[in-house]
Amino acid sequence: MPHHHIASRRTLLGAAITAAALALGGQASAQSFPSKNIRIVVPFGAGGAGDLTARIVAAEMSQSLGQSVVIENRPGAGGVVAAETVARADPDGHTLFLLSNGTAVTAGLFKSLPYDTLKDFAPVSTLGTFDLVVLVPADSPFKTLGELVSFAKANPNKLNMGSINIGSTQNLAAELFKSSAEIDVQIVPFNGTPALIGALRGRQVDLGVEILGPALAQIRAGAFRALAVTGQKRATALPEVPTALEQGVKGYVATSWNGLAAPARTPREVVMRLNQSINAALANPEVRKKLADLNIDAGGSTPEQAAALLASDIKRWSSVIERAGIPKQ
Repeated sequence: MPHHHIASRRTLLGAAITAAALALGGQASAQSFPSKNIRIVVPFGAGGAGDLTARIVAAEMSQSLGQSVVIENRPGAGGVVAAETVARADPDGHTLFLLSNGTAVTAGLFKSLPYDTLKDFAPVSTLGTFDLVVLVPADSPFKTLGELVSFAKANPNKLNMGSINIGSTQNLAAELFKSSAEIDVQIVPFNGTPALIGALRGRQVDLGVEILGPALAQIRAGAFRALAVTGQKRATALPEVPTALEQGVKGYVATSWNGLAAPARTPREVVMRLNQSINAALANPEVRKKLADLNIDAGGSTPEQAAALLASDIKRWSSVIERAGIPKQ
């Protein structure tokens, strides 16, 4: 037994030294942070809403933190590869993950993940939210969401509702519309936004659910009519279009959002330093304007609020996935 005794004493001593170092070094680590470039791993390709949001905020953070904040795009596999990269990175605040509602969707959609979405990340702040919209072609007989819902109830499975890929936020928002409105419609998934827009224009589908940003030009040009936005409140870009809630579709709220997270076990002081930098960036009128031009409503949060949003979205989308009978990947 003596050997074991020594080992356990050594561990205790090590723990005591670490604790003392943390007590002393906690302040130091926040003061010497950041000591090198910060990278934000983005689970999407360049040029999308998530990527552009990260770039706009990163440029501003670089100024306040005095180190370059660089973007690394790692699209594909439901964001799993990108998330795992950050979950396994040193928890020193120099590697961050662009969180989104897609992160919450993935948690409900995959049988198993190489990380625990709630335990392996320390959310730092939200960055912004963006609306989804229910669209019909301009010459559609439906002028309101109510008319469409009434028709769908009277004619089960007559209507086709387009979305992008199965398991995407837009696709699950379509499923949530179906169950919230209690209608039977066929959901038709397309491989990406351009394909969905083409199908709506070509009348291959009767309605579609998409993120507002990419569809806005078509709405403004008069090619599409927006029947509803799916947020808690009306969209800044389309103040005349009522929400689905206002039109009596109970419980139908679906918004896209982005945020930033560090690996779990990142020192609290470092998380707070990052949080401060993000919130300062989002308070800058120029940053808000750049995000508004992408139809993103800039909005920071506390780390706790960001963590609560992620947790509640995981719950909600998991139940949508279950109800829709979407097979786990």
